[in-house]
Amino acid sequence: MTLYFQDFVGGPNATVAIVTGIPGKVWSFFSFGTIFVTDDKITAGPDRNSPEVGRGQGIYVTSSLDGANTHVLFSIVFTSKEYNGSTLEIQGRSIQLASVRETSVVGGTGNFRLAKGIATFETIYYDATIFYSVIRCNVTVLHA
Repeated sequence: MTLYFQDFVGGPNATVAIVTGIPGKVWSFFSFGTIFVTDDKITAGPDRNSPEVGRGQGIYVTSSLDGANTHVLFSIVFTSKEYNGSTLEIQGRSIQLASVRETSVVGGTGNFRLAKGIATFETIYYDATIFYSVIRCNVTVLHA
């Protein structure tokens, strides 16, 4: 399946927030030890007004000393009729500047009980003036 994360990293509509980092160091996406939380709207299409099908809720941590990688741990929580209440659990290393980032699907609930597979993420649109990006997520899973 293909999903689109509507990601705001700043401004009044922020869906990503820094929680903490290493004291005395700059807290940013590229600073080792910085921890973020996220609650992105997930839509059926790339347009931000496309119908919502879920939420991307979880955390990620800049986990390499050089700031090149994050460790992601979040749930795709489905809110649409067909999969309402079901989840896919995403976990793994994400290479921040890679054009396509691949992580593991390590579980799921509801319609996706016992899921395993992969999820790829690709930033397909970015507007720095409003801190907004669209991230395409392609998910391939096996489930019960």
